[in-house]
Amino acid sequence: MFEGFSLCDITVAPGITLRVRLGGAGAPLLMLHGNPQTHLMWHAVAPRLAERFTVVCPDLRGYGFSGKPPPSPDHAAYAKRAMAADMVALMERLGFDRFRLVGHDRGARVSHRLMLDHPARVERAALLDIIPTLEHFERADMDFAMGYSHWFFLAQPAPFPETLIAANPRFWLLSHSGKHGVPPDFFAPEAFADYLAALHQPGTIAAICEDYRAAATIDLAHDRESRAAGKRIHCPLLVLWGAKGRVGAWYDVPAIWRLYADDVRGQPIPSGHYLAEEAPAETLAALQAFL
Repeated sequence: MFEGFSLCDITVAPGITLRVRLGGAGAPLLMLHGNPQTHLMWHAVAPRLAERFTVVCPDLRGYGFSGKPPPSPDHAAYAKRAMAADMVALMERLGFDRFRLVGHDRGARVSHRLMLDHPARVERAALLDIIPTLEHFERADMDFAMGYSHWFFLAQPAPFPETLIAANPRFWLLSHSGKHGVPPDFFAPEAFADYLAALHQPGTIAAICEDYRAAATIDLAHDRESRAAGKRIHCPLLVLWGAKGRVGAWYDVPAIWRLYADDVRGQPIPSGHYLAEEAPAETLAALQAFL
């Protein structure tokens, strides 16, 4: 996996060191993973993108083998604002003031906040299988509550979700793909092993819960402040969603993003939620054409 890439640890803030995979040459491209994964989710598309770009694939704070700050009552350490600041610092450490950006799932939510807080940094961005967090909560109905039940479970006060997940991390990991026995075929064995190993790292489960607690509290406050201030995404934005997944079935994804961004184009990918792993060729083609 990631042939020709290097793997290193880069400190971006006091107590926050990120595991980072680097490869390729050309304009910088930052790729951010989702939950409950690590940067290995990009294994099928990053090497091809590295033929044209300098590809940077970190584990987000709290995830994978990156630093895991302790929880706090306000969940600020896992606010998307803090996670976005990590990414800006990471790219600065690598010598990149401006870059292209791709984010999936939680990484796409970090990407959204990064574009609002640091608009001059991003040349263009692609967001995979999300609508804005604020829109999810404000449009919540029975379908959302049942289909995204993990949002509400993980956001419960500690140590309730942490205790249940820690009892069987593998079962919980597989539950995100709709299976409870063997991993789905689209998870490469090496990637799945990394996802599972990360869950066994001290602090990972608590960090994931804090990420979702932040999404239901401090992130919403930041998002409402940005909306009230008229902050928008000004760079070109590509939105992709899984044609077999929930986001595209429930929402007009490009139309919602046009409420937040000036220049939006989008298309479905023949997959479920895990676009880059379920349909890597189609995901890669869409990213190459846009980036």
